[in-house]
Amino acid sequence: MNRTEALGIVKESIASVIPDADFTTLGPDDKFREALEMDSLDFLSFVETLSERTGVRIDDEDTPRLTTLADSADFLVDRTE
Repeated sequence: MNRTEALGIVKESIASVIPDADFTTLGPDDKFREALEMDSLDFLSFVETLSERTGVRIDDEDTPRLTTLADSADFLVDRTE
């Protein structure tokens, strides 16, 4: 998986949890939980969706790497190489 594909999957996974997420105002290094007002259940749903879509196991200790679009995409690329 390349970074562009990973970024698309991250955005799709967020959109499945927050359907009205506006990615035009969200920069790659913005913390999306705060920007999109995701609560802990929304974030958990995002992590589960991301794992299901990619087949990548995401443990609790991995979640600090999933704070921005860029970090989340990099995490996926690292895990699928």
